[in-house]
Amino acid sequence: MTTHRFLLQTFSAVGILLSSFAVSVSAQDAPTENDYYQMDSFKLPEGLVLEIGGIEWFNDKLAISTRRGDIYTVENALAKTIGDAKLKPFAIGLHEVLGLTQKDGWLYATQRGEVSRLKDEDGDGTADIIETVCDKWGITGDYHEYAFGSKFDKDGNIWVVLCLTGSFNSNTPYRGWCVRVTPDGEMIPTCSGIRSPGGIGANYLGDIFYTDNQGPWNGTCSLKHLRPGSFQGHPGGNKWYDTTSVIGPKPVEPVSGSRMMVEQPKIPELVPPAIYFPYKKMGQSASGVACDVSGGKFGPFTNQIFVGDQTFSTVMRCNLEMVNGFYQGACFPFREGFGSGSLAVQFTSDGSMFVGGTNRGWGSRGRQPYALDRLRWTGKVPFEIHEMKAKPDGFELTFTQPVDREAAANVESYKLGTYAYIFQSAYGSPEVDHTTPTIDRVEVSDDGQAARLYVTGLQQGHVHELHCDGVKSKAGLSLLHKEAYYTLNFIPQAD
Repeated sequence: MTTHRFLLQTFSAVGILLSSFAVSVSAQDAPTENDYYQMDSFKLPEGLVLEIGGIEWFNDKLAISTRRGDIYTVENALAKTIGDAKLKPFAIGLHEVLGLTQKDGWLYATQRGEVSRLKDEDGDGTADIIETVCDKWGITGDYHEYAFGSKFDKDGNIWVVLCLTGSFNSNTPYRGWCVRVTPDGEMIPTCSGIRSPGGIGANYLGDIFYTDNQGPWNGTCSLKHLRPGSFQGHPGGNKWYDTTSVIGPKPVEPVSGSRMMVEQPKIPELVPPAIYFPYKKMGQSASGVACDVSGGKFGPFTNQIFVGDQTFSTVMRCNLEMVNGFYQGACFPFREGFGSGSLAVQFTSDGSMFVGGTNRGWGSRGRQPYALDRLRWTGKVPFEIHEMKAKPDGFELTFTQPVDREAAANVESYKLGTYAYIFQSAYGSPEVDHTTPTIDRVEVSDDGQAARLYVTGLQQGHVHELHCDGVKSKAGLSLLHKEAYYTLNFIPQAD
């Protein structure tokens, strides 16, 4: 835990001009994302359709799976310089593999209809054995019945989030649920209320999260905590409570047209999204989930969660905290420019981030139909908001570099607004219930790496959108990304 001592500094807007600072950097000379996180793109074999849905480090190679049902290994994926991707087929003809993990020489693959495990017994680089581990959920021919699988949890389970049939209903067993597949191949129904997942992964503590996408009962895309026994908000799959006793009673159905934090106190099982990704501001199709546990090899964001966005071809960054027994936190832009729609996100032990992409079905800002990109930290620390945390009377920001004290203490350096989403059975939601809280004063810590914002008008259940355009580093840099979006489900109580 880092303790900051704060020195109160307040300034009127009169006479304070950011352009008057002694050190300034012109927009032309300002650093870019690539100065801090270099992107390397693999040149993929011509004619090979490689829509990557899962990534894992396996047998000293990078294993990648595809929506087309194939698994390949990539040689020399960690080489300093990459060019043509040297791919070797490991298994061909599976069914939309959207999750890879490994254990004891076996590669586990989450297919649309089952979790399987594959092994190369003779060492020739291709699978000789394919076994079904668990296939106890339903499947039809519907396009949307995605199944995303996690890495192994601490108990040896794989968590699988199952998209609703048609992304609207659940006439197929356990569609709209999360299930756990045990080491013995048993299926444990774990959470209900899922709509259309885009990825699944753990935080550094081992708690499991998934991304859900805008649609019915989901006003915008979000990152959600899969607390066992929880209801995630979409009642379409609640009929399957009648077929299991392991998860508890069926929750009360939420009132359509309400708000998430109006309904949550009425429905004890309802876990609100930990982070909302504001639609068309942060992205449109939240996807893969990966946590940086590299111990600093990927830069200053150790233990934070990174989430892809398929439509925007980006990776976003999230910091989480626990308030009132629930996760909530902030999201920030992190890196754009991936070759296709970011879907699978995976870290390797050297601190590299691999991102696999596809644009089929939705399109993407990345112009390629599919891509495999690698992101590496250059060793330079970007000037960023490191974390945004809620306080009973405002927020605390920490920074990756010391700030210019005069700029950071000026309330005019910040702009804060809030809004909510309608919790409804209709598709998505506009931003509603807008308010404009007042930042009364700002205290900057003695070390210059934190700023305490005292705010009147916090709104429980709202996204708090913060812009920090006037904040400068001690060296005169503007923030690489000036905006943050905090999902304030609960306002912390005073200590």
